[in-house]
Amino acid sequence: MKAIIFDFDGTLANTLPINIFGFQEVFKKFDQKDYSKEQIKDMFGPPEPELIEQNLESDNLDEAVSFYYQQYEDHHNRLVDKNEEIEQLLSTLKERGLKLGVVTGKSRKSFEYSLAELDMKRYFDVLITGDDVEKAKPAPEGIQRALQKVDISIDDAMYVGDSDDDMQAGKEAGVYVGAAKWLPEYQSSEYSVEPEAIFEKTADLLHFLDKR
Repeated sequence: MKAIIFDFDGTLANTLPINIFGFQEVFKKFDQKDYSKEQIKDMFGPPEPELIEQNLESDNLDEAVSFYYQQYEDHHNRLVDKNEEIEQLLSTLKERGLKLGVVTGKSRKSFEYSLAELDMKRYFDVLITGDDVEKAKPAPEGIQRALQKVDISIDDAMYVGDSDDDMQAGKEAGVYVGAAKWLPEYQSSEYSVEPEAIFEKTADLLHFLDKR
C-alpha cells in the first residue's frame, strides 16, 4: 500500500455534531423547521451551500449559507475536539512513507477551517473537497483526482470512510475500501457494498496494513 485517502467528517474528525447543529439552526431560522439528526444526515452529500439550496424553502439562500458558516465557526471548538488517536495514526502512516489525502464532500471553506482548528493540514499530500469535483460521492471522481495528484495507482491505494457513499465511491474507483467506526459518531452502520475491512479502532488499520 502506497497511499491512503480518507473521508473527513466522521472519519478523521468528529465533525458530524457541528455539521448537524449548523444545518438544524439554518432550517430552524429560515424555514421554522426542526429537523432531527437522522433527517439532516439523509441530506448529506453535496457541499454545504448546495445542500442548503436543495432543501431550503426560504428564498434567503445567500443569507442562510452565511448563517451556516457563522454557526460552524462560532461553535466549532465547543462541538469538535482534537483526537490524539487520529493524530497518532496519521503521524505513523506518514513515518511509514505513505502518501495521505482527503476526499470530502465538505466545501473548501468549512474544511479548511476545521483543518486549521485541528492542526491537521501538515499530514496530507492532497486535499479534494466538494468544491473541486463535478460529481459528489458516491461518484469516484474525488478519489480518482486525488490518486492522479499523488501519482499512485488504484492497486496501491485505499479509501477509508464512514458512510455508505464512501464505500460505493471506493469500490467505483477500484481501490481497497475500509470502513471507519473509530469515532463517537459516524454516518453508516451498514453498507450496500462490503468494504475490505471494518476498523473499530485506529490500530485496526495499522494491523490491516501490516498484513498486506
